[in-house]
Amino acid sequence: MRYVALEEAFAVPELASRQPASEMRIRVTDSYAAMCGRKLVDFEEHRLPDMDAHGIDVQVLSLTVPGIQADTDSAAARDNARFANDFLAEVVARHPTRFQGFAALPTQDPEAAAAELERAVTQLGFRGALVNDHAHGRYLDDPDYAQLWSTFERLGVPLYLHPGSVPADDWHVLAGRPELYGASWSWQAETGGHALRLVYAGVFDRHPAATVILGHLGEFLPFQKSRLDSRYRTLQVDQPLQQPPSSYIGRNILLTTSGVLAPEAVEAAVLTAGEDAVMFSIDYPYEETAAAVTSVEKADLSLEAKEKVAHRNARRVLRLPQEA
Repeated sequence: MRYVALEEAFAVPELASRQPASEMRIRVTDSYAAMCGRKLVDFEEHRLPDMDAHGIDVQVLSLTVPGIQADTDSAAARDNARFANDFLAEVVARHPTRFQGFAALPTQDPEAAAAELERAVTQLGFRGALVNDHAHGRYLDDPDYAQLWSTFERLGVPLYLHPGSVPADDWHVLAGRPELYGASWSWQAETGGHALRLVYAGVFDRHPAATVILGHLGEFLPFQKSRLDSRYRTLQVDQPLQQPPSSYIGRNILLTTSGVLAPEAVEAAVLTAGEDAVMFSIDYPYEETAAAVTSVEKADLSLEAKEKVAHRNARRVLRLPQEA
């Protein structure tokens, strides 16, 4: 089976010196940090052989956390997004059949974010954009992002909404328990909440062709579909949605398998969101490619559903050539 992987990180060493220092709240072992550090900046020595060994045809590369959302100055964010995207375009140009790109966007400046998306897609050939959650507490349901959403619609490319921005606030439930921060729990809640803000704000009613991709099996939102609907029916709302909240999951909100490497979880995601809404990801280099592939291949799904998850859905959503 062949695979297209959508949430695959890279780093630009020069970018760190251009950005403010970010507090490292996730505590990891020295060996894990060193491994990630080596592989994030590599494209040929480790990454391509790993892809070849596990049947990965294409990695869609995106700037690792916290990305451009770390910048506190809008002008710096604009410059750094362009710098990172030009760097990525050069990498993709070296291996155009193996790598594709998601643009980094300066969401600190909504108008500039729309312009950079346009440049990245029409001039650099990128397949969409990846944003690391909010821009210092400013979320994408803000009315000022209407032009950005319209640009996504017009270009026909998705937004991958990823965790990992600089925290906007401190949750008391995390106090004294650093194990809860980050990928183990808090990022899912934060990013899933951001996606629900988009739903409840009517972003997808105003921009029905907009597509958002959530990693980590949709930050677990597909498994809450029935509860979202039952609770929404009891709420007093100023501007009712055109459809129940669950209807946007699987239609406007798609998901990937990144970071949740259990076959039974992949099965459940396909059952709840639909086999056309789930796409393969590794979360390279933070997760192991072999485990990501196994989570699909051992899932109790039809061969057709597995093929869709492995690569066909991604080729359709990103407008990549379909393979027999």
